[in-house]
Amino acid sequence: MAERPRTHLWVMRALFAALCASVIFWRLLPLHTLPPGWAGPDLMLALAFAWVLRRPEYAPPLLIGVAVLLADLMFQRPPGLWAALVLLGSEALRARAPGLRDLGFGPEWLAAATTTLAITLIYRLTLAVLMVPQAPLGLSLMQMAMTVICYPLIVLASAKLLGVRKARPSEGGGRRLRM
Repeated sequence: MAERPRTHLWVMRALFAALCASVIFWRLLPLHTLPPGWAGPDLMLALAFAWVLRRPEYAPPLLIGVAVLLADLMFQRPPGLWAALVLLGSEALRARAPGLRDLGFGPEWLAAATTTLAITLIYRLTLAVLMVPQAPLGLSLMQMAMTVICYPLIVLASAKLLGVRKARPSEGGGRRLRM
């Protein structure tokens, strides 16, 4: 099978960046006058994990780091902490992606869920050690649970609408990062 053109790779990277920017834009819109009583999913986290596990070359580490750092700045979170944790989590999943390729969706979802749980707990622990004010634990756990629940929907939308499917073994599976 012939290699996909380089332009397709850059189009998919630009699409990832555009999706992250649209998530940031949507969350900044003043749609409600009162704060919600529940925490929605972290769609950027689910999107990054889904794309890293399916097509690692479409979501390079620098792009993930910059997108989440921009979100940190826009959402007034401690700059860089969540971005660093998401980047570490995505790189851990990127290393596991070739082994998860043949196992089906269940182990992939479990890997994404455990990574989400780990970075959420590390984030909260770091903020607690540094005595930074943070949201109640219930809201953080709710956001984590909603992210894990929404992960299959992100994977389905990415696969059906955007064509981000798992790489076949003949395609190399994104083991090499092409720039």
